[in-house]
Amino acid sequence: MAVVVASVLAAGALAPAASARPAPVSPSSASSPSPYERAIPPLTDDRGRTLTLRGWNVEDKANRGEDALSAITERHFRDLRAGGFNFARLLVFWDDLEPRRGQYSARYLARIERILDWAQQHRVHVLIDAHQDVFGPAFGHRGIPEWATRTDGLPFTPNPDDWFSEYFQPAVQRAFTHLYEDPDLQRAQAAMWQVLADRFGRHPAVIGYDLINEPMGELKEGEDLPAAARRIEAEHLTPLYNRLARAVRAKDRTTWIFVEPTPIVGEGVPTGLGRIEDRRTVYAPHFYNTAMEAGADYDPSAGWIEAYEAAVTAYPARHRMPVVVGEWGPLNNALPNMGRFYREAVDSLNRYSSGWAGYVWCYGGGYCAVDAQGRFRTNKERTATPYAPAVAGAVRSEAYDADTRSYRLAYRAAARPGATELSLPPSPRGWRVSVTGPALVTGGPGAPSRGGWPVVRAWPGSEVVVTVREGGPYGRTDHP
Repeated sequence: MAVVVASVLAAGALAPAASARPAPVSPSSASSPSPYERAIPPLTDDRGRTLTLRGWNVEDKANRGEDALSAITERHFRDLRAGGFNFARLLVFWDDLEPRRGQYSARYLARIERILDWAQQHRVHVLIDAHQDVFGPAFGHRGIPEWATRTDGLPFTPNPDDWFSEYFQPAVQRAFTHLYEDPDLQRAQAAMWQVLADRFGRHPAVIGYDLINEPMGELKEGEDLPAAARRIEAEHLTPLYNRLARAVRAKDRTTWIFVEPTPIVGEGVPTGLGRIEDRRTVYAPHFYNTAMEAGADYDPSAGWIEAYEAAVTAYPARHRMPVVVGEWGPLNNALPNMGRFYREAVDSLNRYSSGWAGYVWCYGGGYCAVDAQGRFRTNKERTATPYAPAVAGAVRSEAYDADTRSYRLAYRAAARPGATELSLPPSPRGWRVSVTGPALVTGGPGAPSRGGWPVVRAWPGSEVVVTVREGGPYGRTDHP
């Protein structure tokens, strides 16, 4: 077996984003010691390569109307790419897209397209997320238009100190019930998605559609929250997702469709979702803890990460669906145990998912990933590690060791030639890449055709091990 060694400095650029057109999921395209990992298939592109998505949410909740999406700039995607990320979950709002029933905003669609063009230029995959918070503007938030909000006159009392509690206001809960059950609103929501799919389904940056963010529903009298969540997922969300998937497929037959459980999954509650009758569906839970969202530090002894992992893996394993976690990350990221949280959370996410999007890529405080100068805020730099955005073959094992700053990927190369891409975040010490097996490392700094990062090309069907370690001067590529 030949050994190929290349020393690569982190250039802050990623390999080209693969096409958003997925290949059929192959049961043999992933391998892992864990039973649920063996059952959860990977996300793939149209070349059959195993994809890993790592990135952040990108949003503009402050502006609407003529100024909608104006806070999102090309800098977001340039900096994401430079940080070693290849994925953005883009928040779009139905109330901006269709402010009056049946009248879609050409300006808003053009703004979305401009953002997608930036993402394509910087080789970042984009998930278009139909976002809602506390249903929409009828309750002082964003999402479902006021004309699609029906409350039957039930009360709503704002609670700005705990906005999530507003989901449990009677008027908000009834609005969800009408959205799920009223035929005219069902048609309107499907038509909205057809507008998006028809306009953006062929855009090279688009990898998927997230049909509705953090859906909730109406609790019945005497029903506890876990039971209500499972019922809402089974009786309302499953038919909703199947209905919207059919609508999307009338315009776009290939782009991945992402479906979420209720956010109650964050408490380690298994979902009640049923089968989604679309073979290109991704399970997209969020990863939030109630105590940490309220400002508490991470408690390693509570077992929350373990409980969450057990809860979110059963459904996609049973239904053979890839997993991409759509949102995660605490507000108070500098508390004493948060360094440990980020390390354990990233390890967990990487065990069972095909990727994740942190919340949120913005320049400032609060949830922002980076400060005004674009520097990672405390502990959030732990999200930027080496990984393989695309593997041309079946992954045998993959791991990153934060202590030694080293990454190891083992895979069996596909039967047809293909490029395995590596993402290396910026490092003043650079990165040293070695490959064991009949393979060749190319790319790195000065290789514009691959965006300046390394590519492994292996002999078809061969077993390959890639090792990345921090440190070492820039060197050469030794050909086998």
